[in-house]
Amino acid sequence: MTDAGEMLIVTGMSGAGRSTAANALEDLGWYVVDNLPPQMLKPLLELTQYAGSALPKVAVVVDVRGGDLFTELPDVTRALRDARQQLRVVFLDASDDVLVRRFEAVRRPHPLQDEGTILDGIRLEREWLAAIRESADVVIDTSAFNIHQLATTVVDMFSEQGAARHSLTIVSFGFKYGLPPDADLVADMRFLPNPFWVEELRPLTGEDDAVRAYVLEAPGAQEFIDAYERALRPVLEGYQRENKRHSVLAIGCTGGKHRSVAVARELAQRLTTIPGVAVRVAHRDLGHE
Repeated sequence: MTDAGEMLIVTGMSGAGRSTAANALEDLGWYVVDNLPPQMLKPLLELTQYAGSALPKVAVVVDVRGGDLFTELPDVTRALRDARQQLRVVFLDASDDVLVRRFEAVRRPHPLQDEGTILDGIRLEREWLAAIRESADVVIDTSAFNIHQLATTVVDMFSEQGAARHSLTIVSFGFKYGLPPDADLVADMRFLPNPFWVEELRPLTGEDDAVRAYVLEAPGAQEFIDAYERALRPVLEGYQRENKRHSVLAIGCTGGKHRSVAVARELAQRLTTIPGVAVRVAHRDLGHE
């Protein structure tokens, strides 16, 4: 028996994009098994151990289509974690209103709605999934994603990253549009002067040199960035020790266009120097007016 490859459990809310995520993983070379009952995870794990390099990376989609069998997923996952460090759980989520719109668009019932409404099914599914969501290694909120954006996110997270043991996504956002629901850490840049009130800077973004200079040279900017970088280093090193494979750092300002973008880029440049950490940057609200 050889050492097993990596196993990824893909689960989450119906309509949140499990199929899209599975297709993206398959394109990356993962062996994908869809709609597997949780009770079959252990036999599949044993198969990957015997197969060795023939099955180096296996992704398993497990969801409520399995009916009552699905309720055993938290216990099965917990048992497998005790025996295998390479197991990760990815949970796909979205807001209730987005899920309702997606089901209405494809004119399909929710698998748990029975004689009720789509929303009834969604609420019941959330109850069933509460425990597994809480213990998931990665939570991806797809409320603002189209299928292409979700696929890109999955590719960024799970493509080969050399020796990286932790993937950090730094997301700039605007508080006026709400907090990113999957954020592990949040920093507020509204203490810095807002370039929006400078006429020549207003149409620009934090990707432009003039805005970056205005933000990063403002009183308190470098002091904050220096201190926050020092605070994040032991956190990211600790995540690696605890085998937490992915985290989201959200950097916010009022509209998500100037200050948060500039600081997110600056922090990304600094944090890429941490051994074992792969950093990507996303600007959630850059396209808003």
